[in-house]
Amino acid sequence: MNEYVTGAIIKELREKNHLTQAELAEKINVSDKTVSKWETGKGYPDISLLEPIAKIFGISVTELLSGNAVTNVNVSANVLCTAFYVCPICGNIIHSMGEAVVQCHGIVLRPCQVEETDERHMIFTERVEDEYYVRIDHKMTKQHYISFIAALSSDKVQMAKLYPEGNAEARFKMSGVKRILFYCNQDGMFYINIVRGIDDKITAYEDTEKRKELEDVAKMLFG
Repeated sequence: MNEYVTGAIIKELREKNHLTQAELAEKINVSDKTVSKWETGKGYPDISLLEPIAKIFGISVTELLSGNAVTNVNVSANVLCTAFYVCPICGNIIHSMGEAVVQCHGIVLRPCQVEETDERHMIFTERVEDEYYVRIDHKMTKQHYISFIAALSSDKVQMAKLYPEGNAEARFKMSGVKRILFYCNQDGMFYINIVRGIDDKITAYEDTEKRKELEDVAKMLFG
C-alpha cells in the first residue's frame, strides 16, 4: 500500500477538491497534524482509512492506490489508441480503449510503451486470401519470445496469443486493419503501420530494408 498512497497524491487530491488539511482531517476523524504528516512523507494513512478518503475525493480505492484518476472517455475512444498491459508475473494481457487503472497479482500495471520495429524485431506481412499473414523473425525460447500479436483497426482489435517454442506468426482478417502490434517479453512492444501496396501483396517483401524502400514509394503514390 505504502508504495502507492503517497503524500503527494493526497495533497494533490485535497487541493483539487478545495479542502484544507483541517477540513479533510475532520471528514475522516483524524487530526490535521496527521494529514500534514501524510503529505510531508512522515507517515501513511491506515488501510482502514483508504475507502473513506477515496469516497471524499470521489474516486475508487484502486485509483487512490495507483495515483491515477480514471476519466471515462471510452465513448469516443479510437481503437487505434488502445493501451496494452502485460503482467510481469503471469503474462496476463489486458487492453483498454480508454484510461484505466489495471492491476494483476497486486501490481498496478503501466501501459506498454510502443516503439517502431527495429532490426532485432523484424515483422513481415503478406496477403493470404482475405487475411494478413504476419510473421516475426524472432526466437521463441522459454526465456525470450513473442507473447502476442495484435491487429488494430478503428473499431476492432484482433489478437493472437503466442507461446514459447511455438511459431511467431498469426493470421488476421484484413478488413480495416491499420496497425500491427507485437510484444516481446524482454524488449517490450513494437508496431508497424499497414501500408497499402506493400503489406497487402500476395508475396511478402524479403527484408526490412526492402520494405522501407517500398514504403517510400507508396508514400509518393498514395500520400
